[in-house]
Amino acid sequence: MKIWQVLFIFLVSSSISSAQNKGNSGNLLTVNLNFGYQSSSGDMANRFGTTNGLGGGLDYISTKNWILGVNANWFFGDEIKEDVLANLRNENGALIGNNGNIASILLRMRGLAGTAYFGKLIPFSKTNKRSGFRITIGGGFLQHRIRIQDDPETPVASLKKEYKKGYDRLTNGFALNQFVGYQYFAKNRRINFYLGVESTQGFTKNVRGFNFDTKSYDTESRLDILYGLRLGWVLPFYLNKSTEEVWY
Repeated sequence: MKIWQVLFIFLVSSSISSAQNKGNSGNLLTVNLNFGYQSSSGDMANRFGTTNGLGGGLDYISTKNWILGVNANWFFGDEIKEDVLANLRNENGALIGNNGNIASILLRMRGLAGTAYFGKLIPFSKTNKRSGFRITIGGGFLQHRIRIQDDPETPVASLKKEYKKGYDRLTNGFALNQFVGYQYFAKNRRINFYLGVESTQGFTKNVRGFNFDTKSYDTESRLDILYGLRLGWVLPFYLNKSTEEVWY
């Protein structure tokens, strides 16, 4: 069984087994696992298409529904628009390995983002003041690169480990993040989630500096944008007013 499956089962079982019908008021800490599906825009759209993302985070939500949190995401995709290996291909578009055979080299997108944010949960009704409109804004770090996946049977000398750095377009920098959506906390604490639209704008640069394929320096500033949907499963820990107990 994979790690993410174990974590998902743990969160579900913990949330169900620990429900004590004590309501959902008071200060609380939350642990969440989330999944995102995003499209690329800005300079990023010239390099990548859609991406998937997995992440996790922590929130502190006050009795007044103010939100302070941190979140980290790992994202990945297989839609690469920039062929960084074009200069290594023959007239037929093939990559020839050290043994003279055609190498099957795959290009993939890999990235990560870390964000600290604050926001507000605005309830829709008086009967459940912990469910409603969730808005957050924050800042942090965005990084992405092109992963060059080797052919183990047919290695290519020009793509040895150190040489890959001249092709992978490793890029990072400061990023802004916004989320708007719906968050639900059940009064019996058994079902807790959020779903909404997220956008990230990264002010980035290529940290490699020199690209082997174009034989040129890459020092231009970039605006990399990701936008799409994010769904999160939440495990809340309710803090007693006396701060001597934690309800979960």
